[in-house]
Amino acid sequence: MRPALAVGLVFAGCCSNVIFLELLARKHPGCGNIVTFAQFLFIAVEGFLFEADLGRKHPVIPIRYYAVMVTMFFTVSVVNNYALNLNIAMPLHMIFRSGSLIANMILGIIILKKRYSVFKYTSIALVSVGIFICTFMSAKQVTSQSSSSENDGFQAFAWWLLGIGALTFALLMSARMGIFQETLYKQFGKHSKEALFYNHALPLPGFIFLASDIYDHAVLFNTSELYQVPVVGVIVPIMWFYLLMNVITQYVCIWGVFILTTECASLTVTLVVTLRKFVSLIFSILYFQNPFTLWHWLGTLFVFTGTLMYTEVWNNLGITKGQPQKEAKKN
Repeated sequence: MRPALAVGLVFAGCCSNVIFLELLARKHPGCGNIVTFAQFLFIAVEGFLFEADLGRKHPVIPIRYYAVMVTMFFTVSVVNNYALNLNIAMPLHMIFRSGSLIANMILGIIILKKRYSVFKYTSIALVSVGIFICTFMSAKQVTSQSSSSENDGFQAFAWWLLGIGALTFALLMSARMGIFQETLYKQFGKHSKEALFYNHALPLPGFIFLASDIYDHAVLFNTSELYQVPVVGVIVPIMWFYLLMNVITQYVCIWGVFILTTECASLTVTLVVTLRKFVSLIFSILYFQNPFTLWHWLGTLFVFTGTLMYTEVWNNLGITKGQPQKEAKKN
């Protein structure tokens, strides 16, 4: 029952979260900081009440290690959300972030001195080609959709390049954080809920440097059109409703993934998360009518095929199918 609940939470929470994030970004592309702050604050308060037991429970992993992890996590979250303000369309944003395997492999080779099979190198090559195709085609769209003025076209393309640079930096930083987290868990054991709390609570003072931007967008949210919340009947500015739903669905998404990792094998987690990303991408294209050419579809196919190849899904599925047959013969 719990695995089925976890899958439902992942699809409902994560897919809805992407929808509300795009609704926010379409109206105010620069709202990334207020969205990140709201998400961090909500999860930090929840963790303080239920995980930290109002501060009475001491962390298993020393705070100094969390300080390093938090710096990376805070940077990744802010940069990823801010990239939406740099001419980056939501489908490209999702596809690019699916390239985390590339960053993990590169840093794994450099830092951990890991070596991989030819099959894994091939899968990473597929992901890389897929991301390159989608990025290249998006670059052409940025230049063609911008103003007829040469200066405006160059400026739009320059901002887009900066957005690609931001996503690349966040991808590499996220992979480095994953390696650091892996070494911590080996040393102190896995404490996912504790890490979730401290990763969101400790960075909160850092938002002081973004306070003016957060305040400006709060004012903009206040001036948005009024919306009557279904069932409750309360009337609020629609941007605040979108933000509230984004925060709630973000929590549901994280909670679903947490249950999934504790109840299911890593293969199941990978399959569910990959399929969820694909569903979110399809919905974003169809519902929001984001431009998506045949070349984009080809690139997307490469990315998801490479991801499934890397995790050796088909080999593992073959093993799991063979096990029941063997057990049946024994009985």
